[in-house]
Amino acid sequence: MESKKNPHHLVLGMLNDYLTGKEMPDTHDERYRQKIARHLVETAGFSKNDISSNIPLTITADHRKASLKIDFMVRLENKNVVMIKYAPGSLVTRRISTLALSRVASPYQIPYVIITNGEDAEIIDGDSGELLFEGILKLPDRDMINKNIVNFSFNPIQKKMFEQASRIAFACEIDGACPCDTDVCEITE
Repeated sequence: MESKKNPHHLVLGMLNDYLTGKEMPDTHDERYRQKIARHLVETAGFSKNDISSNIPLTITADHRKASLKIDFMVRLENKNVVMIKYAPGSLVTRRISTLALSRVASPYQIPYVIITNGEDAEIIDGDSGELLFEGILKLPDRDMINKNIVNFSFNPIQKKMFEQASRIAFACEIDGACPCDTDVCEITE
């Protein structure tokens, strides 16, 4: 059965979202997102209340504006500490755009920026942009973050960096999006 909303994705039925319990279409991509959410709670030790999912984000590039969704944001001590973006396929091609999204998704630099395809992951240092770890089992856990939270800079995103990050994110996530991606929407005024 194909989704009428997005004929590109095969809908296998319905499933209950692990974090919210809401019923949603069961797709291959959604199964990976559910696997990531389950890992964050059951393996990494976060509570469901620490995690937001499907976060809408509006980005701009000059006169253009669009919206997309961040898959997961982990928040501790009233700060976003982990941003996770799911995307099928190659991770290395999405590293720069995911780091750019982390610089427009919060007024300060999110310490851990993660791109994952559900099978593999790259964990990036938000401040330096350097690759810290690879592998889904290397996702930062609650204990690790609690030990290191005092060392996180939470540097404010300066205007010039915000504008540059917005352009990168727009080019990669909006202009480079699959035409049938229903989570991406260019806004016309």
